[in-house]
Amino acid sequence: MDTYTMATAGLPALGWALHGGLLSRRLATARRDPLTGLHTRAGWTARAERLIAKNPGALVLLVDLDDFKAVNDTHGHAAGDAVLTATADRLTAWCGRHGIAARLGGDEFAAVVTDPDRTAGLFALWSALDSPVTHDGHVLPVSASVGHCHRDQLPVPTLTDALSAADAAMYAAKGHGRRNTH
Repeated sequence: MDTYTMATAGLPALGWALHGGLLSRRLATARRDPLTGLHTRAGWTARAERLIAKNPGALVLLVDLDDFKAVNDTHGHAAGDAVLTATADRLTAWCGRHGIAARLGGDEFAAVVTDPDRTAGLFALWSALDSPVTHDGHVLPVSASVGHCHRDQLPVPTLTDALSAADAAMYAAKGHGRRNTH
């Protein structure tokens, strides 16, 4: 077999390899939020379900930024993006190696921590999320409502039930005024 025949025979395999690589990269990108780099809901859900199933002490969190629309309306979308990015960084740092965070959409975030005792604690998370962000010479106020649910408090330890309980706790925190955690 000459070199030309070998090269043309290998082209389809090379094409499929390139296509597979591009497809894999596109899937990975679709599972990450382009602004924050966090997992999207689709990318986070399967991983979060596995973590909950394997870790009886897991903690599920929902975070909603308070009055986020006012930041966008007053300072512009670039300022809002700075707040979202800072929130993502703060949540990721708090989770550390013991959890994963996601941006579910808009100004809503979620996380699962496999061993909450290895974090700085919920008050530390709230304090981090409640810190202002400086953008373009402006100090932007940031506050968040945080709801959480311990897996071992659920009759059936599923992600859906944990998120529902964390959501209820988050809205209870909002009901007690801004800057609360439940």
